[in-house]
Amino acid sequence: MKRKMEKIAAGVGIVILSLLTQSSLRAQTVATISGTITDSSRQVVPHASVSIEDVDTGQSIETQTDSAGVYTEPNLAPGNYTVSVAAEGFSTKTVKSTLTGATEQSIDLALNAAPPQQGNPANQLPAAPQPNAPNAPSNPPSSLSLQDLGFTSTQTQGSAQRQALLNKRTHMLKVHQTLGLITAVPMFATLISGPQAKAKGKNGQPITEPTSANLDLHIALGGLTTGLYFTTAYYAMFAPKIPGVKPKGAIRLHRDLEWIHGPGMIATPILGIMAYKQENAGEKVHGIASAHAPVAYATAIAYGAAIVAVSWPIHWKFWER
Repeated sequence: MKRKMEKIAAGVGIVILSLLTQSSLRAQTVATISGTITDSSRQVVPHASVSIEDVDTGQSIETQTDSAGVYTEPNLAPGNYTVSVAAEGFSTKTVKSTLTGATEQSIDLALNAAPPQQGNPANQLPAAPQPNAPNAPSNPPSSLSLQDLGFTSTQTQGSAQRQALLNKRTHMLKVHQTLGLITAVPMFATLISGPQAKAKGKNGQPITEPTSANLDLHIALGGLTTGLYFTTAYYAMFAPKIPGVKPKGAIRLHRDLEWIHGPGMIATPILGIMAYKQENAGEKVHGIASAHAPVAYATAIAYGAAIVAVSWPIHWKFWER
């Protein structure tokens, strides 16, 4: 029975490692499109709608600019994209872009004011006074600006502090992603080596001295996995947060899975130590220590699913609700 469980564990580990190897290749080529949207007078345009469409698949991602006119969309696969920007009072502007490899492409666009609507003359506003009219201003303004509406120049300029915050967040999340892929290798190697680390004597009876080579390898891989895991988590937990931005889609699923593999990474080594002490004392593993293997498998599967979720940017309709 134990030999059968060992074969099953090895098979599960090989399948998951194969998936992670493919996702690693994909994740290393994830790209980002970002930029600043302004008007013709170089004033930023907040809350503009930005649509990024993958020309090859037809899938479209919707986002919008923040109060500083800045937008960003990470986790884009290499390929051909169409970026469209629309805002009230402006004409829609569309540009094409090609992403190759793990790049950060900046697309800054300046929107032009929308032309006046043509309709029933009875519904239009009266025409402006001609220059020869008695009350006509000597130099009528060509168009209104944000300053004319009471905004100061400081309020209408992009925030260098917010841009620096965004750059720091992007850097820390990239480190988090890279370390996460590296951590997956010793994690699943630990999972595969686990069944081989159990102490066995004749006829499968437990003995007081475990097979030291397999056990030492298993413990070393587990310790390396734990250290890398919490280093990876540090870069995600302490990356600066962007006010008003909520995770959705695959990013939300990735974060929700942390509630499984996070506690599992704490419980697995504790249960492993308890199981080792029982086996080393010549006892059969019993009590809560017997949950060591199931907890380890659940942790590894949740961790692998979290990586796959963001390695293939898919629209998870259920999670976007």
